[in-house]
Amino acid sequence: MGIYSSYLDQHLSPDDIVRLRKEQLARISSIRGRAIFVYASDFVSPIKAQRGAPVPLDSSDILPVSDQLDNLAGDSIDVILETPGGNGTVAEDIVHILREKFKSVSFIVPGQAKSAGTIMVMSGDEILMDYRSAVGPIDAQITFEGKQFSAEALLKGIQQILEISEKTGALNRGYIPILQRLSPGDLQNAQNALDFAKFLVRDWLCEYKFKNWTTHRTHNIGSVVTAEEKLAQAQFIADALCNHSKWLSHGKSIRLKDLRTLGLEVTDFATQPELADAISRYQALLRMTFDLSPIYKIFETPTTQINRTMNMSQPGLIPFLQAVQGQGIGQPAVQAAGMMIDVNCPKCGQHTKLQADLDSLKPLQKGCLRFPANDNLPCPKCHQIVPLGQLRANLEKQTGRKVARE
Repeated sequence: MGIYSSYLDQHLSPDDIVRLRKEQLARISSIRGRAIFVYASDFVSPIKAQRGAPVPLDSSDILPVSDQLDNLAGDSIDVILETPGGNGTVAEDIVHILREKFKSVSFIVPGQAKSAGTIMVMSGDEILMDYRSAVGPIDAQITFEGKQFSAEALLKGIQQILEISEKTGALNRGYIPILQRLSPGDLQNAQNALDFAKFLVRDWLCEYKFKNWTTHRTHNIGSVVTAEEKLAQAQFIADALCNHSKWLSHGKSIRLKDLRTLGLEVTDFATQPELADAISRYQALLRMTFDLSPIYKIFETPTTQINRTMNMSQPGLIPFLQAVQGQGIGQPAVQAAGMMIDVNCPKCGQHTKLQADLDSLKPLQKGCLRFPANDNLPCPKCHQIVPLGQLRANLEKQTGRKVARE
């Protein structure tokens, strides 16, 4: 049986999941002999995406990252990274914070670290992945007229228009509205965004990843590696990762073997069974945390953590209302009687609508089940137990009221 399904069959409570997560983090730290920190975002949950959970890297992440790193000692650290990407300058800032505190920084990618996450990974002294891991193209994104575009694709598109116009001696009228909406500043911003990503990756590879690369191991074996050769190899890798034309999609998964083909040395943690087991178990427990709670970001160490949790008033947790007597004015007022909660079974995907009454039990709304008295919801389809204790606790914290149970 797989690790994930074995944990699901144990019907773990939210507290059990956190405890087991911490145990696996401590285990990874012990095996590696290094401090360990996790930055993880839930960017695969469609429900959280629909509700607008801010899962990408942003400037608000800097404080919790710094806070959690202050809890760690030693001069070397492993960072478990799970992110869709986000702000490139925030990625740069976090790497600088890591480098100020630790002499050696390595990145473990159990799942996906895309875009700006890939930039961070390229700053590591060591990169650890297995066949399931993926980074992504460092495809600088720019916003134009409310839409996001690949900076490289925009620049190449304009270049093609210019080349066609020069070749034919005329400008296709269809291009005029596009060109009218673009200023030289827009094009320069796109070029700057693209260059920023390339320069970061190139410089970090030279400074950190290649710092102990002193002799050639594949050709001219034993000969000294020059600074010029390191720079050329780093530039080659940076150009390749930033080449939108090569990968075509911003969401493309670049695997361990792809990075090795580019000439980047990556450690396959699957070749170390105990480490691979600990990382796989942590990844499964992390996924369970995201699936069974409103948490969308986790910053954690083996002993401490900061969670970012969705606001319960966002769409998806829909209040149903009741009229109550207004105080002092004799007019009816309205307050939330409870919440309609959409719950998806992590095993079979069955959708269930729960009614969480606040303060006291109310008439059951059509199509709803009551919030379970023991915080455990048996899936109506596959009978998998979905623990809801953390969800209830967060709902009570957000509203300042108690969820009523029979």
